[in-house]
Amino acid sequence: MTTHAISRFPVPDLAALPADLQTLFHDVSEKAGFVPNVFWVLAHRPDELRAFWAYHEALMRRESGLSKGEREMIVVATSAENNCLYCVVAHGAILRIYEKSATIADAIATNY
Repeated sequence: MTTHAISRFPVPDLAALPADLQTLFHDVSEKAGFVPNVFWVLAHRPDELRAFWAYHEALMRRESGLSKGEREMIVVATSAENNCLYCVVAHGAILRIYEKSATIADAIATNY
């Protein structure tokens, strides 16, 4: 976890989080190698973080007929349209992994 401010919101100590969120952070860290700052920022409001995570899982993990790469393409294009550089970079990295192509990820981020 970062030791400096990452937003105007307080960043809680991991040990102070409810047990289910401690487990979530552990699982995310195990898979990704770190916990994205957006999770830390949302963690000061546990109910909202749970809602965010449930929505994320509903969109990105449930069967829909779209591949993981196609779902990330939508997220990257939407993030670019919303001018959210943080999301473009984060989801662009995931898209590179799923599609095994930096060219596709960069093209979608810049010319969707």
